Amino acid sequence: MIRIAILASGSGTNAENIIKYFKNHINIKVTMVLTNNAKAKVIDRAKKLGVTSVAFSREDFYDANFVLNVLKTNADFIVLAGFLWKVPESIINEFPNKIINIHPALLPKYGGKGMYGMHVHKAVVENKEKESGITIHYVNKNYDEGNIIFQQKFEVLDTDTAESVAKKIHALEQDNFPKVIEKVILKNG
Repeated sequence: MIRIAILASGSGTNAENIIKYFKNHINIKVTMVLTNNAKAKVIDRAKKLGVTSVAFSREDFYDANFVLNVLKTNADFIVLAGFLWKVPESIINEFPNKIINIHPALLPKYGGKGMYGMHVHKAVVENKEKESGITIHYVNKNYDEGNIIFQQKFEVLDTDTAESVAKKIHALEQDNFPKVIEKVILKNG
């Protein structure tokens, strides 16, 4: 059984979708959710689906080996689903090409520190982009610069707002993220 640990910071809709997708999978299972936000809604979503969640501090993540040790014990792959902190090199080195992130834009555009959620969608609309979409990529030591695994795009209409772009992005995430994770794991697991 290949074990996934999900790192999330917020509401957890992508985490919930991934947990449900792999709930009855023969070869892959989500074993835990880790969050840097002890009040994140993802904790409740995981609990309702019978998945353990662990909240951790900045020190646990960057200075102590707490998160690294939890991951080494409970995961073969790591999925970032709305996780906002940069992953330390100690974790990246321990899980080479086994950490996957989703980004709400067509990288390399609108990536990097501070480019997440509505910040991205507002920038896309303000810059009158003709298209946007999602990028699923491997995590490396730089924000949003890992090798791209998958992109899916859509046309941004003149009538689109940041909110309508966000809804289109969310639909693409829900439809594609678990399937791409499965393909990557079965290929590289």
